[in-house]
Amino acid sequence: MDPNAAPCHLCADTPCIQACGEGALIDIGVEHLFFGIATIDESSCLPFRGPECGACRRSCPRGALTMSLGRPSIDAAGCNGCGLCRDDCPVWGKAIAVSW
Repeated sequence: MDPNAAPCHLCADTPCIQACGEGALIDIGVEHLFFGIATIDESSCLPFRGPECGACRRSCPRGALTMSLGRPSIDAAGCNGCGLCRDDCPVWGKAIAVSW
């Protein structure tokens, strides 16, 4: 799974695991899933360049993304790299990336 291509929606019933016929995915519980850590490219993120945005404001189900003075920041300790914030970013090429 690559959260830079498609986010994990952290579904409680883990349908991706149920659908995996090869057994490559193991149910460890949604709260334990870790894909990497999201980072913000301040040179691409709209609020760091002047215009207001906030599209990612409510995207983090774990509360790792917060806004301060209209600018997003990510707490690496709380981020699981699901990619939902990246998916919501409207910037061409995305201002958020998940790395592992």
